[in-house]
Amino acid sequence: MKTIYFNGSVYTGTLPLVQAFAVENGVFTFAGTDAQAHALAGAEDTLVDLHGGFVCAGFNDSHMHLLGFGNALRMAKLNEHTQSLADMLAYLREFAASRTLAPESWIVGRGWNQDYFTDAKRLPSRWDLDTVSTRYPICITRACGHCLVVNSRALELLGVYAGCAQPDGGVIGMENGEPDGRFFDNAMDPVYKAIPAPTRAELKEMLRTACAALNRYGITSCQTDDYCVFPKVDWRDVNAAYAELEAEGAMTVRVYQQANFTGLPELQAFVNEGNVTGTRRGRYTIGPLKMLGDGALGARTAFLSRPYADDPGTAGLPVFSQETLDEMIGYANAAGMQVAVHAIGDGCLDRVLAAYRKALAAHPRADHRHGIVHCQITRPDQLETMEKLHLHIYAQSIFLDYDTHIVRRRVGDELADTSYNWKTLMDNGLWVSNGSDCPVELPDVLAGIQCAVTRQPLDGSEPPYLPGQAFTVQQALDSFTINAAHASFEENSKGRIAPGMAADFVLLGADPFAAAPDALHRIPVLGTWIAGEKVF
Repeated sequence: MKTIYFNGSVYTGTLPLVQAFAVENGVFTFAGTDAQAHALAGAEDTLVDLHGGFVCAGFNDSHMHLLGFGNALRMAKLNEHTQSLADMLAYLREFAASRTLAPESWIVGRGWNQDYFTDAKRLPSRWDLDTVSTRYPICITRACGHCLVVNSRALELLGVYAGCAQPDGGVIGMENGEPDGRFFDNAMDPVYKAIPAPTRAELKEMLRTACAALNRYGITSCQTDDYCVFPKVDWRDVNAAYAELEAEGAMTVRVYQQANFTGLPELQAFVNEGNVTGTRRGRYTIGPLKMLGDGALGARTAFLSRPYADDPGTAGLPVFSQETLDEMIGYANAAGMQVAVHAIGDGCLDRVLAAYRKALAAHPRADHRHGIVHCQITRPDQLETMEKLHLHIYAQSIFLDYDTHIVRRRVGDELADTSYNWKTLMDNGLWVSNGSDCPVELPDVLAGIQCAVTRQPLDGSEPPYLPGQAFTVQQALDSFTINAAHASFEENSKGRIAPGMAADFVLLGADPFAAAPDALHRIPVLGTWIAGEKVF
């Protein structure tokens, strides 16, 4: 029995739009005109009038942190209280007072950004958080996820003191010789390890809640980095949580795991237990080895090839040595795994590209689909190298909402003029998919589409940044559908409304092709379907 949808504006992955499509047994069986659709209808089939609504393939966020998003949804939501340091601290006090805290409880939050503070243009410190509580340990993570701050009680529990050793790939902040509560990149790991780990039931609830939230944004697939969210939770427990949700029929999002590992023995154990790219378990699939090469631009921990223009005392932080990158990427490539590496700074990108060149020289592969996650600060020579290596680009156009305010100030005009050059890479034949890096940003696909098209903040407060890099509406839609499916080797099974493809689709409240560019983010999601089943 088919369900036939008609009287719509349907984007199939090519233009012009069509009017109708049909779904049977979880896949699309037809796309075309209303007349053709009605001719297909049998007595037992269901007909659904779309009333002129716009439909396209379900959105696919090609880089995010699903488990981290579920965890963030139960934390203090500091992104909603980042207008000032005083406002954030007042909200934290209210949040703590509204909870029944056991003696070992931590107060945790995420989402602040000191660049938005109107009263104090600086990072929060331990002494700020001590005004919230000195009885309970507190940990608040910056929006980018590459910096956190703790209070004095947490420092006491962690055993961090004046003169303590600095970790590789990270920094413990000091002020006048005393720890100031600020931790950057690899230095954050011991903090997260000190926070009690969630149970299996809690992992499942976080994933279930996060999937439901994605559905509300029209997302039916995501590519997610989950293994590093909780240092005390083994990757096997994460896989088991997904397996239980699958068995319960609770997976309302198709998940492609970007498997994050920091050492070769763990990666080898993972592969030896049968986990390689493409290993599928229902709606859960093992994807690439994911590595975190550097930090973030906002926290000045992205690793540049030169000092920061607005802070010449630092060039950022490389998380891995060249030797470690070579070893990990070389092993994964030889084992048949796809690889995706976070690289925001051009200094980090130099190292990652060198590792890819070495790995592919040792074990050539015609269709590896190795990629660069974020790919923000780039030089012309690096753009050429990425093209020669046929890398996949995991862009986050929503980052332009914030980064347009800071990029020239952070890296200077020379680097800024050749950065966020995703259109150039796409025009030169590379596949560019899109995502949100959620919970760094909300998984708001329409907002990401608008930033890709306008190259401006959502509120229009900055002029277009490198307007020649703007996507068309079609390219922006494809980056969240067709191109994202290509990132996971699934372009022949999803990402388009065409016969044989998975019937994952979204109904929008307006046609993006007809909307004003600055109004794209206001288009509502009216409904979301996965395998023909409505999930929102």
